[in-house]
Order: sequence, then C-alpha cells, then structure tokens
Amino acid sequence: MYAIIETGGEQLRVTTGDVVSVEKVIGDVNTEITLDRVLMIENDGNAVFGKPYVQGATVKAEIVQTSRSPKVLVMKHQSKKATKKVTGHRQFFTKLKIKEIIGG
Repeated sequence: MYAIIETGGEQLRVTTGDVVSVEKVIGDVNTEITLDRVLMIENDGNAVFGKPYVQGATVKAEIVQTSRSPKVLVMKHQSKKATKKVTGHRQFFTKLKIKEIIGG
C-alpha cells in the first residue's frame, strides 16, 4: 500500500515506515501530524484517485528531525564592472516518518 501526498509544494510517494524529507512543517520533534492532502492511494492493485484530493484519506506521520540543509552559495558577477556579490542560503527541512495510511 502506498500513497501520493502533497506537502511543501511537491508531491511524494510514501509507504508505511518511510522516512522522507520535506519543506519545514510546524511542530515539535516526536509529535504526530496528519497530512490530509492525499492525491492517490493504491492498495493491492486498486488505485483511488482524488479530484484533486481523495475524500477522507489521511497519512499520519511523526516528526523525526527539524534542521537546515547544507549552504548553497549564489554568486553574482557583472563583467567589466569589477563587482561581485556572494550570498548563501540554507533551507529549513523536516524529516517525517510515515506511521499509517488511512482511507482509500
């Protein structure tokens, strides 16, 4: 059994027991959250598609870790001007452990 969920502007295929990294979700470590934006559920070859979401379907997950990704450096350079600018960015992310897929 697996589900396709939408969170943080991206779609993920998850099964029970998976640990996935998503854009930051508000909550403390070791708390359980419910993801209700389920786009599809597949169980034993029977697929249920939502329009856009599956009615009554949820995915329960536990927050394992909240951290920041490695730094990405962005450099802007204008040729023939002798100007350079370097900035860095670290995106927040949350690791979720999928506990249960309900519905379908």
